[in-house]
Amino acid sequence: MPADPPAESPAQTPADGPQSRWVAFKYPGFLRYWLARVSGNLAVQIVSIAVALQVYDLTRDPLDLGLVGLVLFLPSILLVLVTGTVADRFPRRTIMGVCLLVEAACATGLLLMTFEGLTSVLPIFGVLVVFGTARAFFGPAVQSLVTNLVPEDHLGQAIAWNSSGWQAATILGPVIGGLLYAVAPEVAYIGGLATFVFAAFMILSIARPSQKTTKEPASWETLVAGFKYIWKEKIVLGAITLDLFAVLLGGATALLPIYATDILDAGPTGLGVLRAAPGVGAVLTAVWLTRYPVRDHVGLAMFFFVGAFGLLIVVFGFSTTMWLSIPALALSGAADMISVYIRQTLVQLWTPDAMRGRVNAVNMVFIGASNELGEFRAGVMAAAIGTVHAVTIGGAATVGIAALWAKMFPELRRARHLDGRV
Repeated sequence: MPADPPAESPAQTPADGPQSRWVAFKYPGFLRYWLARVSGNLAVQIVSIAVALQVYDLTRDPLDLGLVGLVLFLPSILLVLVTGTVADRFPRRTIMGVCLLVEAACATGLLLMTFEGLTSVLPIFGVLVVFGTARAFFGPAVQSLVTNLVPEDHLGQAIAWNSSGWQAATILGPVIGGLLYAVAPEVAYIGGLATFVFAAFMILSIARPSQKTTKEPASWETLVAGFKYIWKEKIVLGAITLDLFAVLLGGATALLPIYATDILDAGPTGLGVLRAAPGVGAVLTAVWLTRYPVRDHVGLAMFFFVGAFGLLIVVFGFSTTMWLSIPALALSGAADMISVYIRQTLVQLWTPDAMRGRVNAVNMVFIGASNELGEFRAGVMAAAIGTVHAVTIGGAATVGIAALWAKMFPELRRARHLDGRV
């Protein structure tokens, strides 16, 4: 069944209606939420790049860089049954604020250890376990809270603004972090700490929104309810698994250094441009969606743009010139943003509020796993059959997945509107 009614009544809807690009920001709670989310992600990027640079400076071992990502991601998997349940039982605004303050404390710990002088990476990994755990609890809460801050009619625009802000922070954060680290590692951690504190202040300053919490006693049934709901609701299942396999098969980020060095002869600067191109395309598209949202035949549109994403990856895979590779990657980011916008909105609107935390916890594990496994898939295939074949076959497989999922999930294909209605 569709999600519960939004927290705010129609009478509270701004007068200029859903056509306005800025209507979501006229809800004070959403404005502060958006600032908290963007600044929080910016802080994560700053601290993450500083940690990666510091770890590599200490050990010069690429394996340690891989362990950094693993330590940050593992808590999301290990705690998936807990993090979503917490987001459904307790105020999501409070969970976000506490998690941001814990991350600020982690940045403080890294700062103090750096001041004292580090000779081993083990203390860093110890802090990262806490940092990753905070991120694991933060994820379901931040994904679910937005539905409590804006009416259903404006949720699509709110998600588009969230996506554009997240992408912008993801692009700018490593650059800012790298520049701050170049001044001194301590400066990078101070920057991350200050940004985390600002994000926590913004989220905790929101008036407590209406939220439907689960009243069921804690049990195994309530813990696994998110998985059961996803399996039962085919629109949600189709949207989440489509994202999983599209990213798993179509991701080419891990192989961009090979393209920049050996295929396109573009060097480090070219690599930076290639890495930024999908994000730039995604940001511009997300901003465009705030003014011109997808209003009809959303199921078909989603499958179309997943297929377009795969096709553009194929074009990039065969390209041997930067003038073709950069537009292909930028357009792939744009196509991916449209499909992500539709998928995220469908999942949020089709999930009851009291269940959103648990569903989003599963969804975020799937997204994280697809990113991690997608890079692994690309590396293994590149080693076995070559880089170009690894990318092009992956892109073609994504096109096939879009066609197959459109056939396997007719309810999703027939969805006309973002609330799942046909």
